[in-house]
Amino acid sequence: MESSLAMNTLLFLGVAIIMVPLARKFGLSSVIGYILGGIIIGPYVLRLTGKDVNDIMHASEFGVIMLLFLVGLELEPRKFWEMRKKIMGLGLTQMLLTISLLFLVFITAGWRIDKAIAIAMCFALSSTAIVLQTLQEKNNFKTLAGEASFSTLLFQDIAVIPILAILPIIANYKASHHDNEIQIIIQKLPEWLQAGTVILGVAVLILLGRYVFVPFLRYVSKSGMTELLTASSLFLVIGVSELMAAIGLSPALGAFLAGVMLANSEFRHELEAQINPFKGLLLAVFFVSVGSTINFNIIQQDPVFIFSTVFAVLIVKFVVLYAIGKFFKIDTPQSLFYAFALSQVGEFAFVLINYASDLYLLTPELNAQMMAVTAITMCITPILLIINDRFITPKFIREIPDEENDFNILDNDISQKKIIIVGFGHFGSTVGRLLKANKISATVLDRDSDRVKLLRSYGFKVYYGDATRIPTLRAAGIEDAEILVLCLDDRNDNKFIADLVREHYPKVKIFVRAKNRIDAYEYLNTGIENIYRETLGTAVDMAVDVLHETGMRKYAARRLGQRFMAIDKDSVRRLAKAKESDDEILLFTTKEILQREEELLAYDNLNFDNRNWEGSSSVDEENEDESET
Repeated sequence: MESSLAMNTLLFLGVAIIMVPLARKFGLSSVIGYILGGIIIGPYVLRLTGKDVNDIMHASEFGVIMLLFLVGLELEPRKFWEMRKKIMGLGLTQMLLTISLLFLVFITAGWRIDKAIAIAMCFALSSTAIVLQTLQEKNNFKTLAGEASFSTLLFQDIAVIPILAILPIIANYKASHHDNEIQIIIQKLPEWLQAGTVILGVAVLILLGRYVFVPFLRYVSKSGMTELLTASSLFLVIGVSELMAAIGLSPALGAFLAGVMLANSEFRHELEAQINPFKGLLLAVFFVSVGSTINFNIIQQDPVFIFSTVFAVLIVKFVVLYAIGKFFKIDTPQSLFYAFALSQVGEFAFVLINYASDLYLLTPELNAQMMAVTAITMCITPILLIINDRFITPKFIREIPDEENDFNILDNDISQKKIIIVGFGHFGSTVGRLLKANKISATVLDRDSDRVKLLRSYGFKVYYGDATRIPTLRAAGIEDAEILVLCLDDRNDNKFIADLVREHYPKVKIFVRAKNRIDAYEYLNTGIENIYRETLGTAVDMAVDVLHETGMRKYAARRLGQRFMAIDKDSVRRLAKAKESDDEILLFTTKEILQREEELLAYDNLNFDNRNWEGSSSVDEENEDESET
């Protein structure tokens, strides 16, 4: 059945919508759903795809480039430096041992040296998509196996870049009719000048990231139009990729470096929120196209070769990973989970295998065979994880890492919760400064680019982002957050974000700024308990000073102020329970509370001694402990 490019795209998206929920229902990764969906609509089952499948696959490979850009965004230089021992120890050891052992296996099987080393490097990588999703679903990030898996995957993602650079060297690749004019000119230069052009290209990219990209994004952000930030994000990724392609380097390298350059900028989370939907969509189409292009005729022609290669890869990777886990003193159950989770071949292998074929390292037949091997290992791994999850993990896995273990990626100095502060104006900055003074870190979002720039110059870790959007909150880590502090000047935005988070992330504890009592009533009626009226404390402080100036003892005035705040907080809770539509009930309740305030304050003023204040003080403290309103 022949079909157009648009029809193939429609089929790919449709099968993704159908197959991914089915795969998740059976406990499998979404990647498996995409690949199985592609197999079903491909030329060997329903035959719904036409001749444009490869065009779609090449177009959707841009999703992988976006994935590398996001990996670069996550790779903050300071974070990388703190994790260097874990990343280098686990990741480098795994890559070197796996490549060496697979190379020996392939050489023993009679493969050419260049072919063996190319495939070994491709197969040494594991699936970031499958493993991270599994860790998130099983809440295993804080286990020893979770930390080891994350460190290894991080090194593998970085290793893609040198692999992309090494493959042309292995192939001794020269200019062909596919190369553009700039590439041909560069390749005619002496080798030392060719290296210089590469270094120059990377240096230009670094300078652009430091002195052009961030000012450009600040300029765009002042427009206040979300669609312009989306367009700017895509413009940067596409432009940098084309720059790298023009000088003969992989576009993925450019996207990765651009991400690293922007990792410390205030636009990090906003860029991630803007790019992530496109990355997810293009990756979905990419994986479906991979499934639709698996050549089952090749598998039928030589099933022994295909499945023996699958078996060899899984065994080698499992043995290497398990041995590394034991060497680094990770206990047996955790080492088993670590080995099972990363035993498959990763999604980057699809790109690298095709790249190796373009360099004439692999024949079309071997390319199809290796693509099938990659897809099969990815399909088998979730089954291995289910076995491990049912028979090993529930019995032995430790939820809390050993504080003395060298691979605890959490800060050992303090048991720190994930905190997000939205709004860093006069109110929010006070909260953030007090937390920072006590060495409590928080992710801060603000949508005033000038304020973000100023605060970052003073050492505050503030990011530009619109927190009224779920993608921005996700990029800031709302899924793992325990506390959300809403300090925006706009009460409507605070209310909107509070409702949004309570709907999608009900476990997150919300602390919200309220302008006045009316705001407090609304929050209390929606179930939010931690409410802070911005004028109450300051107004009471002023009243206390005025009382002192009139001749009242300072201690007495201060205690009266504390008593007033306790009464006021209690009155807000009582008023919130009254029906706002019933003016009579609300008026009666208000009059009753005002009368009670006068009576209690008069009583306290006339009977001001320590004995009479002891009981009331304890009551006030209990009220304040219940909730700060």
